[in-house]
Amino acid sequence: MLVRYAWLSVGAAVATIALKTVAWLVTDSVGLLSDAMESLINLAAALLAVSMLRLAAAPPDAEHPYGRFKAEYVASGIEGALIVFAAISIVYSALPRLVAPQPIEAPLLGIALSAVATAINLAVALVLISIGKREHSIALEGDGRHLMTDVWTSVGVIAGVALVAATGWLIVDPLIALAVAAHIIWTGALLVRRSFSGLLDAAIPAADLAEIEKIFAEYRKRHGVDFHALLTRRAGSRRFISFHLLVPDAWTVARAHELSEEIEARIRSLVENAILLTHIEPISQPASYDDIKLERP
Repeated sequence: MLVRYAWLSVGAAVATIALKTVAWLVTDSVGLLSDAMESLINLAAALLAVSMLRLAAAPPDAEHPYGRFKAEYVASGIEGALIVFAAISIVYSALPRLVAPQPIEAPLLGIALSAVATAINLAVALVLISIGKREHSIALEGDGRHLMTDVWTSVGVIAGVALVAATGWLIVDPLIALAVAAHIIWTGALLVRRSFSGLLDAAIPAADLAEIEKIFAEYRKRHGVDFHALLTRRAGSRRFISFHLLVPDAWTVARAHELSEEIEARIRSLVENAILLTHIEPISQPASYDDIKLERP
């Protein structure tokens, strides 16, 4: 399902590359060139998102029993690196124009073509961000935010070209390109940082943890049980949650298992895409408290 939205991003990238390239060719604006170069990165990022989303959707197997959900972080991280590469290319193109500014040809046509491309990117970006947040897909959301960055970049470039056409201040064109490059580097750095955080098994959001703790408090009061060793991590859209359920010694295995199933169902209803693992222990046995930490001495 998510892959089809990634293909939407591919289609948008192809369309905007064509429009922005024509806009650059008719104007010879380095600002519009920088905008077109970023769209090339958009296409590479969108194709990468398609491949990584397919990989992440593959079912668990003997070699990957926990699935391949972290493939989304790989896509987002590489996309961030590609964004930075695009910014470096823009700087390389813009610096000579600071020394020798060049006039912009047919600015109105260039602005019109870029505006159409910007509208396409805006529509697709809003869709990808919305779906990415709803489905907890960092790859789709990252691609959408990248496109939104492209939108603001294009708005700045269009404004710069219009200013040059109105005032004749040719130096504005390369200055706009350099400003675009700085903004792109910032966006790329944020994407890379977020991807690394996911690859390092970051905990699930604090709001979800608070909901789990509320459930634990409720069952402590109702059944005289206890909980410890709550561990969580995120892998793409999945939320892995494990905890120990300590029950009265007199309980049967069947009763403890029934309660654990009930608690897990409650958690799954509150935490989307949760995968749970519960360990049942007798509440009065000292050994039950020796395995609270992840690594036992």
